Amino acid sequence: MTKQETKAGSVEITATPMAWFAWFLGALFYCYGYFQRVAPSVMVTDLMSDFQVSGAILGNLTAFYFYAYASLQIPFGVLIDRYGPRRMLAAAALLCGAGSLLFAVAPNVQLAYAGRFLVGAGAGVAWLGTLQICGQMLPASRFAQITGFTLLIGMAGGIGGQAPLAQMIDVAGWRTTMGSAAIGAVILAVLIWFFVPRTTRSYGGDAPAGKTGIVRGLKEVLANSQSWTCGLFGGMLGVSVLAFGGLWCVPYMMATYGLSRPAAALTATLMLVGWAIGAPLAGWVSDRMGRRKAPMLVGGIGGLATLSCALYLPGLPLIAVQGLLLIHGIFSGAMVLCFATGRENNGKHVAATSVSFVNMAVMGTSACFQPLIGALLDLGWDGRMVEGARIYSVENFKTALLVLIAAGVVACLAAVLTRETNCKQVERS
Repeated sequence: MTKQETKAGSVEITATPMAWFAWFLGALFYCYGYFQRVAPSVMVTDLMSDFQVSGAILGNLTAFYFYAYASLQIPFGVLIDRYGPRRMLAAAALLCGAGSLLFAVAPNVQLAYAGRFLVGAGAGVAWLGTLQICGQMLPASRFAQITGFTLLIGMAGGIGGQAPLAQMIDVAGWRTTMGSAAIGAVILAVLIWFFVPRTTRSYGGDAPAGKTGIVRGLKEVLANSQSWTCGLFGGMLGVSVLAFGGLWCVPYMMATYGLSRPAAALTATLMLVGWAIGAPLAGWVSDRMGRRKAPMLVGGIGGLATLSCALYLPGLPLIAVQGLLLIHGIFSGAMVLCFATGRENNGKHVAATSVSFVNMAVMGTSACFQPLIGALLDLGWDGRMVEGARIYSVENFKTALLVLIAAGVVACLAAVLTRETNCKQVERS
């Protein structure tokens, strides 16, 4: 990478082809992590049958990915600042491979929990490490746009983890498929190790030095109400795609419209396609406008309206529901702005910590909502089972999914409370 002076006198990075390739490898790892994140949504009946578990326990099984992902964000942010993205991303990819293999061979739900936890821990580095590469090697004026394109690449993994994965599972079974995914993680680790440059410089400026500096920086981020507001916005707006689209959309569509598993997975895929469109679009519009708050509000209100119509307007044909969920995904893509806004509302010296905190809030929300929806489904379960898997009624789903509408309302309120940064980094002492 090279640097050039802007008219304002600030230094702007000019990216080299190798810098873009390094970013692409990080984004590819994020794509792999997203594939692993949504994969259980097309295995619901298989997992419930193999492990003989209820909806609440299944929700916890899939949520273990989010538990690891969310809880380790801040420690991983500190480690990336200290050791650089290359070593952390490569090690994390190997961890994902180990977790995927353990999940594939697990004879009981306890080992399956452990496997999903390892996968989530490894995948938790992908987003932070990729944004670290972005901030170190790519132009700062395009941070929101590149963040959006990173999410777009991740959506390719999410799409692959829906309908295409459902087809693979029908042919080879879920255990063989997840075992094969472990090999892919090892290949990624090798590519990252050899092609991501060695660097440890913090993308937000000088990282806090030493244990005292790290603790002080963390306290500063936690004391800033905007850190919480941005995390709340991203978590509540994204939960419909992450928790519903990532797990419960497939069984919901099967129950409501009598679809086969691959056909139901296509609907969940449409939500991810919408996200893939909406995230870079929101980043581009926001950077172009020089504003963060207005696109966030539009995304929140549009996402709430389209999801409410898709789930609760009576008599809608399947094509209309699928179209509404696609549009919902586009609006929900605005959640990507929480990372740029959270970063800009904190000082440069805590930029990495602020991004990791916001990401922790986003993933932590999904970690709570997946088992919450499962528990609400269990409360209304009428006792029906097919091949060892619980069958939930349409009315049961309608009641449980009201929590997603409540989340949408909270996202809109959080957008209102977010401080406008005008796409500029706040300077704090």
